[in-house]
Parts: sequence; C-alpha cells; structure tokens
Amino acid sequence: MQGSLMLDIDGTWLTAEDRHLLRQPEVGGLILFARNIEHPRQVRELCAAVRALRPDLLLAVDQEGGRVQRLRQGFVRLPAMRAVADNHNAEALAEQCGWVMATEVLAAGLDLSFAPVLDLDHQRSAVVGSRAFEGDARCAAMLAGAFIRGMATAGMAATGKHFPGHGWAEADSHVAIPVDERSLQDIRASDLQPFARLSGQLAAVMPAHVIYPQVDSQPAGFSRRWLQDILRGELKFAGVIFSDDLSMAGAHVAGDAAGRIEAALAAGCDMGLVCNDRAAAELALSALQRLKVSAPAGLAGMRRRAFPGTEYRQDPRWLQALAALRAAQLID
Repeated sequence: MQGSLMLDIDGTWLTAEDRHLLRQPEVGGLILFARNIEHPRQVRELCAAVRALRPDLLLAVDQEGGRVQRLRQGFVRLPAMRAVADNHNAEALAEQCGWVMATEVLAAGLDLSFAPVLDLDHQRSAVVGSRAFEGDARCAAMLAGAFIRGMATAGMAATGKHFPGHGWAEADSHVAIPVDERSLQDIRASDLQPFARLSGQLAAVMPAHVIYPQVDSQPAGFSRRWLQDILRGELKFAGVIFSDDLSMAGAHVAGDAAGRIEAALAAGCDMGLVCNDRAAAELALSALQRLKVSAPAGLAGMRRRAFPGTEYRQDPRWLQALAALRAAQLID
C-alpha cells in the first residue's frame, strides 16, 4: 500500500540507510534534487534501483523551467515560463514546453514534475517572479492550460501550485512565513482564477505556505477552510493534494516535523513532503507509523502514463518542438 510521505535522499545512488527508509510502507514517494542528478543515464539507473525496491513509489522532481530545473546536464534548458508569455504564439509554445519537459522527465524514469506554477506575477514576490506565466489571471490560465495539454500528451499528470496563489505575498516561504493580507473576495477575483479555471485538468494541487489572515489563521497547506471548503467544495477539485515541503520555514508554524505532517494530513493533504532534513523525515515517518495513516487510492493516478524510452530525441515531434522553441529564442 502506498504511503503518505514523500522524502529525499542525499546522493546519486541508494545507500543502505536509504533502502531501509524507502521500504517503509508509510513512505509513498521520492523527490530528486540537483544533488541526486548527474546525467540522464544515471537518473534512469537510480530510478530503476528505486523501482526494484518499491515499484509503487511515486518518483518526482521540480522541472518547471527557468531557475527551477533540477535536470540539467544532458537535458533541454527550458525557459522561465514568463518568457513564453512574451511571444505572439505563446499558447502553442507553452504546449511545446509542457510536452518537452514531460517527455524528458518521463524518459529519465520519473513519474512527474511538480508543474505548472499557477501563481500570478504581481511584481511583488521574488520567489515567484518569472516562474509565473503572467500577472493577468485569464492569460495565466490559458498558458498554463496549454502547458498541461503538452504534459498530458506526453503522459504526465499535472500539479498546479501554489494554491491559492503565492504571487502577492512578498516573503519567501523557504526562509520566512509569508502573509497575504487581501480579502477572500480579492483573492477569488485574481489569484484563485487559474486554479478555478483549470481544476478539471489538474491531477494534483500543491498549496502555498502562505497565511491569508482574512480567510484563516493557518497557512493554506494546514487550512481546512482552504483545502476542504474552497478547493474541494467551491472549486470541486477531486484530485490529489500534495503539501509543499514541510521543512520550509513557512511550515514551522505547525511545530516539529511530526506536528507538521499531522496538521497537513488533517487539513486535507494526501501526501506530505519532507525534504532536505533526514531527521525531520524520520520524525514524520514515526508520526505516520504511530497514527497508522494510509494514503488514498488517488495517488496511483499520478504515476507516469507513458514511457518515451531513450530514443525520444529521434521523434519527429521532438525535433519539431525544439525547432519552434529555438525559433522563438526560448532555448539554445
């Protein structure tokens, strides 16, 4: 049975300690970071080793494009999504970006990239910035929808982040606790729109470690108001909810790692991420073992739906997509 904890490892291969941890049934996923990645063949070998140990584990990465791109050597260096929006054929280019990203990630042996970013670029948040497609909600939804179509064609499920929008709060939730003082009415009219428009196309959503005090005193990822009443109730979202990394400073309001994963799951998250802190991951694992938490069946829907194989660069569609992105000067 797939578990509710996604964690990480330190190196480019599995240690005995990693293997022991990944065998625990409460662990349901592994996320790779730049330190785990050397080149495509090494990533495929690492993924194969993980799947030999636990075929049911979700294997994830952050491969948005721009500065958030863990797979680099031997992979296409995708543009920041904001650069895509500046083109007259932006919608077609966004779809090509989604397809190229998903094809490469799947070919490396992974299941998913946590993408696309649905935050709006309000010219306020440095941590969002050019990761966002647009500052206009309608345009952002249109371009993100095209990106999702590309991902789906390649065989990858999409994860919209960071619900209900991280673009207004100025602080970086990696190192601080951001606050968005706007009213629910204001958020509904802008940042919530891409999530509302695309809720039927998203297989998963990742909430923000942001506090919206006019709506709830808890960050969105720990808030039943946001996750149950608004995301599930109003937006009719029926997919998976992944927490953002519970080791980030924005999550520390919920206590230690055990308290954080308990609070995330109690609020409605289906899987909690605990990254870059092995002691915290072990504490979260102990909490899940004590609580006897089992993950919902919906997580299986995040598994890769296609495997492009290693010869994808000979595919005429691949060559066509790269030619279009090069013509727009979005890739080298």
